[in-house]
Amino acid sequence: MRTLPRLATFVFASAVGLSLASAATAEKSAAATAAPDSLFDYDRSAPLDVREVMRETRAGALIRDVTFAAGKDLVAATIVAPEKGGGSLAGILYVHWLGEPATTNRTEFLVEATALTGQGIVSVLVEAMWAEEDWYKKRIPEEDYAHSIQQVIELRRALDLLLAQPGIDPKRIAYVGHDFGAMYGAVMGAVDRRPTTYVLMAGTPHFIDWFLFAQKPKSLDDYRKQLASLDPVNFVGRLAPAPVFFQFAAHDEYVSAAASAEFYGAAQPRKQAAHYDAGHDLRNPAAAADRVTWLIRLLAKSE
Repeated sequence: MRTLPRLATFVFASAVGLSLASAATAEKSAAATAAPDSLFDYDRSAPLDVREVMRETRAGALIRDVTFAAGKDLVAATIVAPEKGGGSLAGILYVHWLGEPATTNRTEFLVEATALTGQGIVSVLVEAMWAEEDWYKKRIPEEDYAHSIQQVIELRRALDLLLAQPGIDPKRIAYVGHDFGAMYGAVMGAVDRRPTTYVLMAGTPHFIDWFLFAQKPKSLDDYRKQLASLDPVNFVGRLAPAPVFFQFAAHDEYVSAAASAEFYGAAQPRKQAAHYDAGHDLRNPAAAADRVTWLIRLLAKSE
């Protein structure tokens, strides 16, 4: 496996663009006030009510499909843990993308999570709201704001589920999100400090960049102002000091070079970025290898 320093060939590949993006980010952020943290509060003492649906063992991993409670909603997830267990374990919360139907669900990172059990890592792969069939087409724009808040709360509850697993070390917790998973993860991490490192894949800095492809809201101005308060660009800087690894695609039809630079520019040190010869799916062996290397290194036990 390659070591992480090879990422230096990708990082700051567009240094001028990133510098300009930082200025643009400051200007745009000044126009939008981030939603208050209290908006994402929930009852941490409420029972998770975990119910197992299926279990199997595969390549030394115990894989369990479950549901858990997030307020009035039941959320589906898969827990992937070392079959033998024991000892101190690191944890990863994986959140999938909105893309091809086969992987627009918690299975997107299943192979990766299974392999990482050999490194003493437990993963929770959670099903997000966009996993629902035809979710994007059926959305009511005026409900996007409320549903986005609920989604962030559900990610926080998924962290509760991860940290409830036997042997988990709360000081070694990662978050990996792709597409919407990256965007909602940036918001979640700003109000919930439990993850100690992040991998954000092919995200864009503003929800409105994607939310207008289908239905249009009755009042675009009101919709834009309300949604802007949840924009990932307003929250990603607060992930610091947790290290953040941004993965972008060089041929992304949904995330422009300017958008990726703005998102990266809004983050604080410690951060790294890499661009890969791929489309929005980031299906590239180098991307997967770099992500796994990052996770293993950042989640390693301190001596």
